[in-house]
Order: sequence, then structure tokens, then C-alpha cells
Amino acid sequence: MQEKSTKIKKWISVGNVAFLLVITALVGQLLGLLRTKLVNANFEDIGPGSTDAYFAAFVIPDFFFYTLAAGVLGVAFIPVLAEHFQKGDRKRMWELSSSLLNLLSIAMLIVAVVIFIFAEPLMRMLGGNAFTSEQLDNAVTIMRFLALNPLFFTISGLLSSVQQTMGRFFFFAVAPLFYNLSIIASIYIFEGTEMGLKGLGIGAFIGGVLQLLVVCLGLIGTNFRWRPSILWRRRDFKTVLHQLPPRALDQGIDQIQTGVETNFARRLGEGNITYYNNAYTLQMAPVLLIGAAIGTATFPRLSQRLAQGRHDLFRSDFLKILRFTIWISIPVVMIAFFARGYLARLIFTRGSSEIALIFGFLVAAIFFRILYSIISRWFYAQKDTKTPLITSVFTIILSITLTAIWAQPDSYGIAGLAMAVSVSVMFEVLFLWVIMLIRDHGLFNKEFWLAIGRIVSVSGFTLLAGYMIVQFLPLSAQDSGFVTLGTKFMTIAGFTLLVHVLISGLFGLDEARPIYMWVKRIISRPIIRRPFSGS
Repeated sequence: MQEKSTKIKKWISVGNVAFLLVITALVGQLLGLLRTKLVNANFEDIGPGSTDAYFAAFVIPDFFFYTLAAGVLGVAFIPVLAEHFQKGDRKRMWELSSSLLNLLSIAMLIVAVVIFIFAEPLMRMLGGNAFTSEQLDNAVTIMRFLALNPLFFTISGLLSSVQQTMGRFFFFAVAPLFYNLSIIASIYIFEGTEMGLKGLGIGAFIGGVLQLLVVCLGLIGTNFRWRPSILWRRRDFKTVLHQLPPRALDQGIDQIQTGVETNFARRLGEGNITYYNNAYTLQMAPVLLIGAAIGTATFPRLSQRLAQGRHDLFRSDFLKILRFTIWISIPVVMIAFFARGYLARLIFTRGSSEIALIFGFLVAAIFFRILYSIISRWFYAQKDTKTPLITSVFTIILSITLTAIWAQPDSYGIAGLAMAVSVSVMFEVLFLWVIMLIRDHGLFNKEFWLAIGRIVSVSGFTLLAGYMIVQFLPLSAQDSGFVTLGTKFMTIAGFTLLVHVLISGLFGLDEARPIYMWVKRIISRPIIRRPFSGS
């Protein structure tokens, strides 16, 4: 048994997996930003062909996918699957996977029919009467092209969960890149044609198919066996289904919040859906790059610790992950705040001031969303999906209340949406933190708090470095183009991160030690001199 655990431990290297996911997430986020930038550049943000229709069309399909499938695949399915994998029981793994795949596929086929038939009333409900007839037609057409995407994403997500449990992350990591590439290609194919903005829906549909095909390639070598049945009486299947309702409601609440934000943005004026979605895209880039990547890489490991009965290692691993996440998130948040104008102008030249304003208020949400990606795994690894649901209910109530107060023309306007999001996410993380302390009084020990204190001390120097480099490279009215803005942003980000790492090393932070050791290996690596051979 010990030999098997050691083998699995070697097979699933959290560091290597996190590195792979961070790299592919970085490429994915760059493609996502490029996709948004190209949509902005090739289509108008106001007028009959407003990009508001494009961004709004994704809200309903995303709502169904995240509510019905994403939650159960991400947190309810993997822990149960990990128990079978720990025992080496592939047969039960395939039976459970097939049952869940069949059930969710049927559900998503029904969803696809509902979206396709009722696209127009659903869009009217989302945007009220704010859309013109042409904008509504564009949004409805794009949504119908997206009708099958929740099904494609559900199958991709389930097959990816199987691969993650087995320590295979490559195809899961690269598959979303094809989705973005397909939409980017559709921009050039349909821009200036009769299809115009509607053609982006075709690109998204093809992207969903390509993503699924790439994920399927990852099954090669796993001996995965699909079975055309749903084993309702199986105990493990019932366990997953038992976890589904609270997690589905949790995800659904988040999507309801997105719908509310879209509705308020549209009411505040034409173009605001586009501006808010651009700022939201900038905000989610570091969240997905850091929080989602680290959370995805570590979740199977945390689940396996509990499956092995090693609660001590579960606690130790969780604290290390949390400390590292806090350490790397702080400079990223500072960079985002100081460079918000550069990023806004990179992604959208015409409306950069509005996007920079909104993004500035969303910066705080970056830090707390990243923390949530890790803290929520503490509950999910223990098969507790109810606690995050309860906190989400209070959070959405708070968010909608603050949005109704702040997102008004005579209040903070569109910036009020961002303020409401940041405040509500902060309270959500604080609620979960308190609950963790109540359940495990010794979780956050003295060593942890001393490390956090040193991280905060280092962050003071990082803050000063970020402020100084922005003063040295200010954003001028003439700055435009990817080369100029990109160079300034990369300089600001690179200098701030470099100071953070250097000062962390001087303070003796464990989080910076792997970077120092990596640099040391490169510097001290001997140069192999090959003897010269003349002709």
C-alpha cells in the first residue's frame, strides 16, 4: 500500500502540473484578451451592430452549463473518482464516469433544445427592452449557435476530470486554446460579410467541437470504457448526485449575479455591457491564471490525501498552497491596479477610460477570487458543497443589494457594479475563512501567521516598486499600439515582480526558495566544452 501511494505521489507532481497549467493558462488568457481586443476592433460598441449583443449572448448558455454541470464535475466528481483510483478499481471508475456522462448529456440536450427554441424570450428577459430590434436579432442568432456548447463543455469537463484524477493534465490544459483560436478565426472570416457579428457564434460553435475533440485525445492510453447505462443504485453515483444540488445552486447563484450585472449594465446605457465585460475579462485573466490553475492542480492531490486518511498531510499541503497563493497574488493585484490604464487601452482603445475605471474597482476582487479558488477546495475535498452554497446565498443578496444602490446614474454608475462585486467577494472569502477556523481551530497555526506577516512586510517594498516604475513610465495620451503599450506594461510587471521575489529571498520566505534554486541551477550549470576538430 505504501509503495502504491509513493508511486501515485511521484506520478502526480503538483509543481509540474501547476507549471503546465500556468503556462497554458497564460497562453489561453493572452488568446482570450486578443479575442476580446479583435472583437472590439472589428465591430462597433454602439449602434445596430453593437458588441453588447455578442457579450450578452453567452450569459444564458453559460448559466446552464455552470449550474448543471461545471460544479459537479469540478468538485463533487473528482473526490469520489479519486477513491476508486486510489484503490486501483478502474472498472468502478468507468462505470461511475459513464453513468454521470449519460445523465448530464441527456440534461444538456434538453437545455440545447430550450435555448434554441426560446432564445428570443430569454434574451428579452436578460436585456429588458434596452436592445434594438437588430441588436436583439444578433444576440438571438448567436445564442442559437451556442445552444450545443453546454453539451460539448459538459462532455469535455467530465472526460477532463477523469484525466486529472489519473494525473493527466496536458490535453485538459491545451483544449481551451482551440476554442479561443476558433472565435479569433471567425472574426476575420465574417467581419465585413453579411453574417457580420453573428458569425462569431459559428466560431464559438466550432471551437466547442474542437475543444471536445482535443480532450478526447487525452483518453488514449487510459483504457476508458464507456457504458450506455445509468447505474442509479450505485452508492458512489448517489454520492455524486447528493453533492450536485448544493454545488449547482452555488454555481447558479454566481451566474444569476452575472445576469443581474448584464441587466444593470445595459440599463445604464448602450456600450456598458461591452465595457463591463472587457473589464471583467481583464479581472478574470489573473484569477484563472493563478487561482484556477493552482486550484485545479492541487485539488486531486488534496482529495487523495483524504482518501489515504492522511489529514495531517491534507492540512500541511493546504497551508503551503494557501501561503504561496497569497504570496504570488499580492504583486499581481498591485500590477493590475497600477497598470489598469495600459491594460484598458491594450484591449479597447475607444472606450479605454470607462474600462480602466471599472477595472480599477474590480482589482480587489482579483485577490479575493484567487483566494476563493483555493479556500473552496478545502471544503470540496471533504465533499462539503453546502457550506460554500450558504455563503454564496448571502453573498449574492449582498451583491444585488449593493448593485441596486451603487449602480445608478445618480450614484456611481457603471463603476458601482464593480464596487459591489469586490465588496461581496471579499465578504464571501471572510465567511469561509471564519468557518474553517471554527471547524479546525489549529488550522492556521503560529508558523502560518508569521509567514503571512513576512509576506505583508515584503509587499510594502513591492508596492513602492510598482508606484515608482509607473511614475518612471507614465501612460501618455500618445501611447497606443501593442508594441508601445505592451513594452511599458511588461516593464512595469517585470520590475514589480522582480523586486517582490528579491525582497522575498532576503526575508527568507519559503515561497521564493524554488525560484532562487532554479536560478542557481542555471547559473552554476557547467558548460560542456567540446573539443575543436579541424578539417
